[in-house]
Amino acid sequence: MSDHGSSTKAILYAFLANLFIAITKSAAAAYTHSGSMLAEAIHSFADCANQVLLFLGLKQAQRPPDALHPLGHGRLTYFWSFIVALLLFSAGGLFSIYEGWHKLKSPEPLHQVWVALLVLGISVALETGSLIGCLREIARLRRGRSLAYWLRHTRNAELVVVLGEDIAALLGLVLAFLFVALAALSGDTRFDAAGSIAVGAVLIAISAFIAIRIKRLLVGSAAEEDLQQGVAELIRSDPEIVGLFNAITQQVGHQVMLAAKVHMRPGISIESAVASLNALERRIKERFPEVGWCFVEPDLED
Repeated sequence: MSDHGSSTKAILYAFLANLFIAITKSAAAAYTHSGSMLAEAIHSFADCANQVLLFLGLKQAQRPPDALHPLGHGRLTYFWSFIVALLLFSAGGLFSIYEGWHKLKSPEPLHQVWVALLVLGISVALETGSLIGCLREIARLRRGRSLAYWLRHTRNAELVVVLGEDIAALLGLVLAFLFVALAALSGDTRFDAAGSIAVGAVLIAISAFIAIRIKRLLVGSAAEEDLQQGVAELIRSDPEIVGLFNAITQQVGHQVMLAAKVHMRPGISIESAVASLNALERRIKERFPEVGWCFVEPDLED
């Protein structure tokens, strides 16, 4: 399955789960007066907006190249992913901390806490399902490598964002459940306020991680190491090439731009060199479909 197909499915899983959760949390927050529940509701609505932005980025990135964007619009996925990280930080994290601080200063008694706990429990189950769906799509792309390795090296911005959101949401729900339960057992609503602040801290930490990962892609990142090594091996195996001076890759959304400088067999004619390099470029694109642009240049020295 392509990176694009996996990203679309993961975004859909997350959107449907978060939409139902957000509506349920809002009703429970209004009924119970729980600050933790309100923070969670805002977080879920923010996540819904984030998934819409990620889907928008995927669609815009598919627009064909034009005169102003000769390498296409693939980097739009990075732009919208970075915007999502900012929203997760502001609309999610900062608001949750503000709500918790407000509840500490102006505490309100909780009403029918069991409703909040029931909704949080159901939300944990739904969010777990969304996380499992995201991990399933990531597993299709990891090719047997560890999740930690994939997170460090992947160029798929949307799945990184969806995974981060799902983990943040699940951790936030567990924290909210624990602090609301403590507030109910102790009768001290400050636990509920502390829960809201804890949720906000988790969201800020996750959003910072996402922003750092996406920043590398926005600035410009080479293709994944496996692709770089595979391309280099394919070029060196060409009988008309005696050496590879260098090969530069640039990740552009879900596609890669490749530029290579090679040392060709001495005495080869211009016509034969052109035919050989054209055939090599075709083989590279056939072996590695993610290579959207391929430029191989003959030279005598680097």
